[in-house]
Amino acid sequence: MPFPAIDPVFLRLGPLQFRWYGLMYVLGFIISYFVIRGEVRRKQLVLDNEGIADLIFFLALGVVLGGRLGYVLFYDLPAYLAKPYKIFFIWEGGMSFHGGLLGVGLAAIWFARSRSIPFLQLADLAALAAPVGLGLGRIGNFINGELFGRPTSMPWGIIFPEGGAVPRHPSQLYEAFLEGLVLFFVVRWFARRIPVSGSVMAAFMAGYGLFRSFVELFRQPDSQLGFFYGFFSMGQLLSLPLFVVGTLLLIWLARRKQTAAQPNKP
Repeated sequence: MPFPAIDPVFLRLGPLQFRWYGLMYVLGFIISYFVIRGEVRRKQLVLDNEGIADLIFFLALGVVLGGRLGYVLFYDLPAYLAKPYKIFFIWEGGMSFHGGLLGVGLAAIWFARSRSIPFLQLADLAALAAPVGLGLGRIGNFINGELFGRPTSMPWGIIFPEGGAVPRHPSQLYEAFLEGLVLFFVVRWFARRIPVSGSVMAAFMAGYGLFRSFVELFRQPDSQLGFFYGFFSMGQLLSLPLFVVGTLLLIWLARRKQTAAQPNKP
């Protein structure tokens, strides 16, 4: 089927252009604020509305700076070494989730220390809201017609403007569904059923690592990188360790919870 005729720019005001992709980021941060506020109130944590807004600001800063630097380092380092000034050309695209994750982690560590709040509490809050931004961001990728999938004969294959004349997997929508909607409910379940600090963060790491590694089987690898060892994409090489670490952390936290629940023997 042909790619839907969606203008990536939803509003033009003279020379200014407002794109759907940027709007998805804004919506993601706004919705994340309310998700985090709801969880703060449910757990009665020591964060007021102003503190939550500050947290969102620093997490957003971590996403943007970390995401950009991650893309430069993981996906196209030679090109940016040749033209270092291009690092600042964010409007040309180029963001990495894994770099953004590192940026968010550093921002959360700094915020936790500055407010004397346990880091794992903040990490759980960030992990609870992260799928919102991931899902919306992938929808933005689809509207832009970028990060499309590999060729397919499936009836839902889409002919993307930049993907040649063959139908391709709409892998952006696969990711929006798995890493956005499904992962959102997974981390919410862990937040309510396993009240141990760090469990939501671990569930997010394991879930994202699993879903991203799976969708990479259908996603077209970056042209400047191709496949590693003839099979793995860069996304898989970065996501599989995330899945392993998150799973091991979940097992450790579950055992810790079980041990704490056992009565002391005389």
